Formats: sequence, C-alpha cells, structure tokens
Amino acid sequence: MNKIYYPYKEYKQDLKTLISKIDQPFDSILCIARGGLSMAQMLGEYYDLREVYAINTIGYDDTEKKASVEVFNVPNLKSAKQVLIVDDIVDSGDTLVGVLAVLNEKYPEVTFLTASIFYKKTACIKPTWYVKEPKGWVEFFWSEDLKA
Repeated sequence: MNKIYYPYKEYKQDLKTLISKIDQPFDSILCIARGGLSMAQMLGEYYDLREVYAINTIGYDDTEKKASVEVFNVPNLKSAKQVLIVDDIVDSGDTLVGVLAVLNEKYPEVTFLTASIFYKKTACIKPTWYVKEPKGWVEFFWSEDLKA
C-alpha cells in the first residue's frame, strides 16, 4: 500500500482552497470524529461559529475496512437549518452515507452539506465540496507527528 504523509502546511493551504469553494451558507458545523475534528475547529474559528459539533463513527480497524459503519453520539441539531458536515477523506463513502442516513432520519427538516479535503472518485457518494483526490493511503499529520 502506497502511504503518503500529509503535513500541516499542505493541510492549511487545502483548507483555504476548500473555504474558497464553499458557496452556500450554513449555521452549524458537524465533524465526523476523528478525522474531521481539526477541520471543524479551524472552520468554526474562520466562520466565527460556536455551533461546532462532532459525531462518532467506526468504519475501520487500523487500515482494514469493517463490514458496516457504526454511528453514535449524535448531537442535538434541532435549532440548525443548514449543517456543514466535514471529514478529512471520503474513501469508500460508507461513513458519510451512514452518517447522512442517521442524521436525515433524526432531522428531516435540516439541510446537510458535506465537505472533505480528499475524495476518491470510486466512493459511493460525492461530497458537496472537496479539494483533491488521494494518490494512496494518506498518513495525516495529526496521526503521525506525535509518534516516537
């Protein structure tokens, strides 16, 4: 498997590119933890939004894809109108599909928009906005930089 290190400097530039593509308003940000946590924090600061939430999923065991995606810790979005869901990568798309299924069932009146840094064109769903296609397994700086 071709592993590619993704450094903070590139991430920061890619977030700026993503911001330039987002052309619809939203009143809340919801990250898919853990990969979307840094994105949500930085975008919340950029857009001056305090309505920043997280939802949890488990779809991988290390680099092995699990048979199904578990979605849990669904936040209270009753006052939201349009929510931007962020994640670092849309790989197979199964995680995003699972999250959207849970959220659309619980909050049918809310519009959900999606954004990611990376998007594989073989995924079963395309995010509303994305920056680039990965050329291998992405090793994100937040997963690698604190390792000994």
